[in-house]
Amino acid sequence: MEKRFPLTKEQVLEIIKKNPTPFYLYDEKGILENTNKFKKAFGILSGFKEFFAVKALPNPFILKILKNIGFGVDCSSLPELLLAEEVGITGEDIMFTSNDTPAQEYIKAKELGAIINLDDISHIPFLEKHAGLPELISFRYNPGDTRKGGFIGNPREAKYGFTKEQLFQGYKICKEKGVKKFGLHTMVVSNELNENFFIETANMLFDLAVEISKKLGIKLEFVNLGGGIGIPYKPEEKPVSYEKIANGIKKAYKEKIEKNGLHPLKIFTECGRAITGPYGWLVTRVLHIKHTYKDYVGCDANMANLMRPAIYGAYHHITVLGKENLPPTHKYDVTGSLCENNDKFAIDRMLPNIEIGDILVIHDTGAHGHAMGFNYNGKLRSAELLLRKDGTILEIRRAEKTDDYFATLDFEKLKDFTP
Repeated sequence: MEKRFPLTKEQVLEIIKKNPTPFYLYDEKGILENTNKFKKAFGILSGFKEFFAVKALPNPFILKILKNIGFGVDCSSLPELLLAEEVGITGEDIMFTSNDTPAQEYIKAKELGAIINLDDISHIPFLEKHAGLPELISFRYNPGDTRKGGFIGNPREAKYGFTKEQLFQGYKICKEKGVKKFGLHTMVVSNELNENFFIETANMLFDLAVEISKKLGIKLEFVNLGGGIGIPYKPEEKPVSYEKIANGIKKAYKEKIEKNGLHPLKIFTECGRAITGPYGWLVTRVLHIKHTYKDYVGCDANMANLMRPAIYGAYHHITVLGKENLPPTHKYDVTGSLCENNDKFAIDRMLPNIEIGDILVIHDTGAHGHAMGFNYNGKLRSAELLLRKDGTILEIRRAEKTDDYFATLDFEKLKDFTP
C-alpha cells in the first residue's frame, strides 16, 4: 500500500513556524472516509455498533468526530470515562472494559450508564459491593488453548478474561442476583491482517451464545468481537477487507444465531488502530548526522514520542519530505536522544541521502503513538495537530512545557527538606 502524507514540505515548514517539531498530525478527512467505509461494510450486521478504543487515540477532538458519525467508545480507565463524558458520550454508547479495576472506576462507569464488561469472575462480588450490579452486564471470555495465532499469541498466557467454566458460572450467579440482560466479549487478536481470524472469533462467540441459551436459558443482548483489525504498516502489505470480514460474520450469524432462534443479537466491535492508525503521522526534524560503525540520523523526536519500534520492533514507514522521489541509496539507523540504545525508529533502513534540517515523516502513528508517550529523561510530550477537512490546521493538544513536567512536585516542601 502506497504511503502518502497529505501535506507538502512547504506546508509543513509553515506549520513549524507556530508548532515546532516534533508533533503529531491527524487527517480528519482520511479518518472520515475510512469510518464511512467501515460503517458501510459492517452495517450489514445485526444491530452493529463500533466502540472506538479510546486507548488508541485519547483526544477529545477525535472522540467528538467519531461521536458525530455514531460510534461509541471503549474505555478502560477513569480518565477515559471522563473524556467520553466531556464530549457527551454516555450510557450504553460506552463499553467499559478494564482489568484489576479500582472501585471508583466501576462507580463512575455505572453512574454514566456504561455497559460494564467484567474481566474476572471475582469482580462480580467486587462490583456488587462497591457500585451495585447493573441491569446489563457483560463478561470477557478467554478461550485459552482453543485459539492460537494472531499477534496476540496464546490466550492462555494472557491475564485477561474468564475461562469457559467461569463464564457459565458467572452468568448463572448474575442471573440469580437479578441481572436482566447479558453480553459476551472477547479480544484474541491484535494488529491482524488475516480476515479469517475475525470470522473465526465470530463463530466462536456465536457457538457460545447458543450453548449459553441452551444451558442457562439466557438470550444474549450482544456479542462484542473486540478489535485487533490490523493496518498495513509496510508498503508491501495490503489493507484488510472490511467487506470480507462482515460477509463472513453474517454467514456465520445466519447458520448459528438465526437457525437457533437467537435473532436479534447485536454485533459490536471495538477497533482503534483500524479507525485512526493510518491517518496520523509523527513529524520530526533531523538534528544530527553521526558516522561511526553505522550511519545514524538523530531526530528531535525520540522513543518517548513513539515507543512502538523500541518495545515491539514495530515497522513504521519513514518519508523524507522533499525527497520522496529520490532513490533510497543510504542505510541509516534513525534515532532519538534518549539514554537508551533501543531509542530507534528504524534500523538499517534504506532512505535517500539525509541532511541536517531535513523533515522526516513517520507514518501510521494515528493509534498507540502519542497515547503511549512518557517523560523518561525529562522529555516532554509533543503537540497534536488536526488537519481539518478544509485544509486548515487546528492544535488539539499543545506541547508540554517544563512547568507541566514539574507540576506534581512540591518545591516549597523541598526548601525545608533535609536529607
